[in-house]
Parts: sequence; structure tokens; C-alpha cells
Amino acid sequence: MKKDFFKQLYPLTKLFLSLTLILSAFIVPSYIYGYSMIIICGIIVSLENKSKVYCKRIFFSLFWLFTAIFIIQSIFLPSGEVWMKFGFISIYKEGVMKAVNLTSKLTAVVSALTMLTLITPVKTFTLALEKKGLNPKAAFILMLTLQMIPEMKKQANVIMDSQKARGVETEGNVFVRAKALIPVFIPLVLSSIANTEERAIMLEARGFSIGEKRTILYDIEETKNDKIMKIMLAIFIVLCIVWRVLWVISK
Repeated sequence: MKKDFFKQLYPLTKLFLSLTLILSAFIVPSYIYGYSMIIICGIIVSLENKSKVYCKRIFFSLFWLFTAIFIIQSIFLPSGEVWMKFGFISIYKEGVMKAVNLTSKLTAVVSALTMLTLITPVKTFTLALEKKGLNPKAAFILMLTLQMIPEMKKQANVIMDSQKARGVETEGNVFVRAKALIPVFIPLVLSSIANTEERAIMLEARGFSIGEKRTILYDIEETKNDKIMKIMLAIFIVLCIVWRVLWVISK
């Protein structure tokens, strides 16, 4: 497989790939498969040299969530036999298994969606949806929504550096950090409102709401690789269903 194989795929094919991986995790009766989705998606992302960003997003997305789920399921929701006991704290085996099954599914969902965001540029994704019949205004709103968090993060870093240069304390204990949020939050909100207004004016100047068919300078088309990938994904889902049926019969 070429290194840029996934990069050259049509955006909607990448979406089908992500959804297929998520669906397979719910079909296949194995929590190991769900957890292995981190590795599968990580390999795909590594082909575009974005492994560091992928690992960082996965860790911050899942670590505290997993911790909370395991604590709640195995300790605070007692059910079945006690598996381990530490003083007055009892860990229940059934609760642990429920947490394992739940987190394995969450791992698959988060890994596949993170992979999709890293290998699919927002611009090409919304363009593909628009070519499939999505309203241009809805496509723009979707693109703006997907770009909002990264843009706000960059803007927040700029404002934070500006406040540090002015002598505002932004590092220290919890109270110092909470106090520093006000001089950062207010400029962030105001700048976001100003950016939104500027984009609205820019779109009107370009005739966005004129109602006529627009000319697309940057176009994308499906290729032979997209058809091959869709066939492979369909076969893969069928194999997952067969696996599930055989597992049910063998029980």
C-alpha cells in the first residue's frame, strides 16, 4: 500500500472507513478488538505523520473518562461477586467487566473519529458533502463549527501570551489560574464575535447568498481507489457479521 493511499481517498470514503470501524466494534463480540482500534487507527494516521497529535488527543480524550467509568462501575455500583478488596473498598468483578465492555466501545468510537479528523481536511470534507447535495450554507456552518475549536485554541494562546507580556499572572495554583481566566475569556469571546462578523461580510462580498450555482475552483473527485476501498469495507462488515453469528451459535 502506498504511503499516501489514505490521503488520496475521497473524504466521504474516509467517513465510511471511520463508520465501518466503529460499527465493527459493536458487531464483533470482543473487547480486545475494541481496544485494538487504537492501534489500527494509529497505523493509518502514522501514514500521514500525525502520530504525536493522535496519541495526545487519544490520551486526553480517554484517560479521565476511563478512570471515572472503572471507578463508578466497579466500586460505586456493586453487583455480583467481590473480585478484590482493599480495606473497606470492594471491587466487583461484574462491574469491572461492564466497564471493560463499555470502554472498549468508547475506544473504538474515539479512535475512529480522531483518525477521521486527522486524515480529512475540513475544507475537502464539507466540499464533498456539498457535492452530494448538502446546502452550501449548511456546509459552511459545518465547516465553521469544525474549525471553531482549533481556531479558538490558537486565539486563546495568543491572548494568554499577550496577558503574560502585560504582567498578568497566569501560572500558579488553582486560584491564580481561575483569576487569570477573566482577562483571557473576555477578549477571546469578543475576538470570536468580530471574526464571525468579518466572515459574514466576506461571504456576502463573494455572493454567497446570491442563489446561483457557484463555481468551484478547488474540486475533488472519486477515484478507482475509492471504489476498491468501499468494496473492501463492505466485505469486512459482512465478515464481522459472520463472526458474530458464529459466536452466538457456539455459545
